[in-house]
Amino acid sequence: MAKEKDEFKTKFSKELGPLIALIALLIFTAVLNPRFLTLFNLQSLGRQIAIFGILAVGETFVIISGGGAIDLSAGSVVALSGVTVAWLMKHQVPVWLSILLILLFSAGIGMWHGFAVTKMRVPAFIVTLGTLTIARGMAAVITKGWPIVGLPKSFLTIGQGDWLGVPIAVWIFGICVLILHFVLRKTVYGKHLRAIGGNEVAARFSGVNVDRVRFVAFTTCSVLSGLVGIIVASRLSQGQPGVGSSYELYAIASSVIGGTSLAGGEGTVIGAMIGASIISLLWNALVMLNVSTYWHNVVIGIVIVVAVTLDVLRKRLAKQ
Repeated sequence: MAKEKDEFKTKFSKELGPLIALIALLIFTAVLNPRFLTLFNLQSLGRQIAIFGILAVGETFVIISGGGAIDLSAGSVVALSGVTVAWLMKHQVPVWLSILLILLFSAGIGMWHGFAVTKMRVPAFIVTLGTLTIARGMAAVITKGWPIVGLPKSFLTIGQGDWLGVPIAVWIFGICVLILHFVLRKTVYGKHLRAIGGNEVAARFSGVNVDRVRFVAFTTCSVLSGLVGIIVASRLSQGQPGVGSSYELYAIASSVIGGTSLAGGEGTVIGAMIGASIISLLWNALVMLNVSTYWHNVVIGIVIVVAVTLDVLRKRLAKQ
């Protein structure tokens, strides 16, 4: 009982810092620019949080699995999925079937990553970097560099519509958070995922199927990337081959800011959600405060470096 209580305090304290930072940033931006609190801006912010948040949750699963695992292909899978779902609908494939096929296609990409990492022993960095290039290239090949437009109105509701004043994309994000938080915290799979990230050798001796756990983590990440591709295509009303650039970096940053350790074994879905909110809010704040776009990536980069540095220092102090 005492052990579980200490574990709860540790998790809460790791998420409390980013949550306080999020609230402070929100108040700071609202004070400097009252337009920040307009319904239109809040809905736009919510849609952006949903996009980065879904990707961050996927990256969290992969990073927690340890072994230096990371998925660099998320942004390119977003582009390829968005282009492909648009291409299918332009060729008279029903909306629901197009979405289902893209999710299955994305799952196939994740399965390839999982197979390459677990069975072929290819470093995750290499195989996902290869997919990053391939997927980005295929998106351009399919469209010949031009966006695919004229998508059905029913499809556009996913990225542009709202229910009870809340964007549909945010509802989708909320469902993903609830399901995957339950999987990570309350299921045997979640316990095994954290176990192999914390100590792979001990997990193997305990009978955990390490390869299968990592395989599922990579598959989950790619499926969520495909889902984001669908949302982005719907939001933009087109299959755009150029979207998703650097999305994987924002997703990784969101995960780390939310308390996920790059060494593996630690991380939560709620933390990833908070991290994605910070990244999205920071981006939105820079726009609202009329900061030059040239500075946006500089600021985001500094936040990433600070978050990773703090994580390293925290682990170093914990060992002392």
